This record gives sequence, C-alpha cells and structure tokens, in this order.
Amino acid sequence: MPSSDSENPSRPRLEASPDLMAELAAASELLEKAEPIEVIRWASGRFGKRLTMATAFGPEGCLILHWLSSVASDTFVFNLETGYQFKETLELRDRIRDRYGITVSYESPETTVEEYERKHGGPLYRTDPATCCGDRKIVVIERVLSNFDAWMSGIRRDQSPDRANAPIVGWDKKFGVVKISPLANWTKSQVWEKILQEDVPYNPLHDKGFGSIGCWPCTRAITDGEDERAGRWSGSEKTECGLHIRD
Repeated sequence: MPSSDSENPSRPRLEASPDLMAELAAASELLEKAEPIEVIRWASGRFGKRLTMATAFGPEGCLILHWLSSVASDTFVFNLETGYQFKETLELRDRIRDRYGITVSYESPETTVEEYERKHGGPLYRTDPATCCGDRKIVVIERVLSNFDAWMSGIRRDQSPDRANAPIVGWDKKFGVVKISPLANWTKSQVWEKILQEDVPYNPLHDKGFGSIGCWPCTRAITDGEDERAGRWSGSEKTECGLHIRD
C-alpha cells in the first residue's frame, strides 16, 4: 500500500452529503455516453491520488489498465490475492507489468491459506463460501479502500442481475467511497472486440472456456449457452463474492 503521508495525503474521507450525491449523479449522467477512457480521465482528474482501482485481471480490468496506462499510470491498482487464485491469473500480473509498466499490488488476508484452513478444520470454501469470500476478500478490500475516496471496477450491467443498474459513477454504500465503472454500459462483445483490436493481455483460461475467473476452487469452465458467470460457485445459490452487491 502507498503510504498515507505521501501518496494519499491524510484528510477527512468523503461523506455521502446531498451535494456529493448530486455531483455524482450529474457526472454519471454526463459520462453515460462517454468513451471509457474519458470516464477514467474524469475519475483521475476528480480524485487524483485518492483514486484506486481493484482488478481480478478479468478482460474488463485488463482493458481498463490498458487505458489507465496512458491517462494516469501512477494510479494505485490492487488485486485481492486470496491465496486461491489460478496460476494463469498470477502470471497475467507480470504480463501487465511488462506491457504497461503498471505493477498491480497484491493485497492479502492476514492469514495464509494454510493457517486459514487449519483454523477452520479444512477448506471453508467447501462448506461456507460466503464466509470464505468475506474473510479473504471483503475484509481486505475494506482495509485498502479506507485509504481512498474512490475506486474503479470493471463490472458491466449485462453480467448479472446484481449489476444491472450499476451507474457509471455512484456512491458505494457498502465501502463508503465513490465507485466508478467505466465499462458499465458496455457489452461482452464490445470488450473482447477492443481487447483483440488493441492486443491487450488477457487470461488464457478464457480460451479454455472460462467465462468469469475467480478463485480456482469455486470457478469452472462454462458450456455453450451458459451465462458467462455460470462457472462461479457452480451448484450453489451464491452468485457474487460481495464486492459488487449494492446495499
């Protein structure tokens, strides 16, 4: 994490005041028809060093990093390293660094996988994936976002019902920060067309049938006709890790 004394000057965090909510609503409406790179440029100009980005190295995140490298390459970008990520995902971090000069920070839970599983008598993802995500993702992102005023994500409205109404710019009540989603109104086909056009690095698991990639124990490849997120927590009612559920 960058130090709060240098990269993130200490000052009171934003509050969800009526003035801020009005500003965010106006910005979201204005940016609804803007290109994603313009959304990123606005976010960087508005929040400066108080802006961060979270990425799981999905295609959307990789595409945002592609644009971010030319707009605000010094933005602090992080990945929630749960200890359960695919080897291919971790290797993609190095490819992103080599291509764009952006080193994504691994932000991890306080306990290793071995310590965590020992504490719970085995892998908790088998019996209580919601708690596992809470402990190894939500707690970590809360810690990171406490140092910032705004964060960018790669979610799209067409990915799932939980994301269908995501604004370009809005207030994230769950984490108490502004949330910016430059690709909210894009489609899967638009994302992949741009990735191939710009030769953006992406996770090779997508070429093996993985639509959405998270932790390896809770992710599988999908079959023709399945929703792109059908491979996440397959066989359970769980559809989100909790990062993008709007309260």
